Amino acid sequence: MIKVHGWNGTAATLGMSKSALEQRVYEVKGSGMRVDTALLIQNYSGTKHFAQAVAHASGGVFYALPEPGDLSDVELHDKFHELYDELGELSREYTEAKKDGKIDATERAKLQILENRMHATIRELMTLMFLINCPLPNPAVSAREDA
Repeated sequence: MIKVHGWNGTAATLGMSKSALEQRVYEVKGSGMRVDTALLIQNYSGTKHFAQAVAHASGGVFYALPEPGDLSDVELHDKFHELYDELGELSREYTEAKKDGKIDATERAKLQILENRMHATIRELMTLMFLINCPLPNPAVSAREDA
């Protein structure tokens, strides 16, 4: 995340010296990075690397949700079709994988990649449904705005 604006630019944005930032990042002399500082760096870098690292360390995957805005049923329709395509791909991969009567490690990894992609698509689909059709604020979006 720091590479986006460099050590000096990131440190200046946080109101600290380059040395102080490096000490936190590299945990020099017992210092460490606070979560709120890591989130500020993530926001400044325009990435989701910190969220992805936390999700990975927790055994999960981070998926960014669609942002509210000028959404229509066209985006929702497209997302449904994306899910249908992914389901078809999963079915084909499963059929191919079980031809020999077992699913080996490589085949399993391929199936799990498709599973993760489908989870993301379903989450995006549900978010779009609620953003487009629900008059109440989306709790996930509200939580992001509060951060």
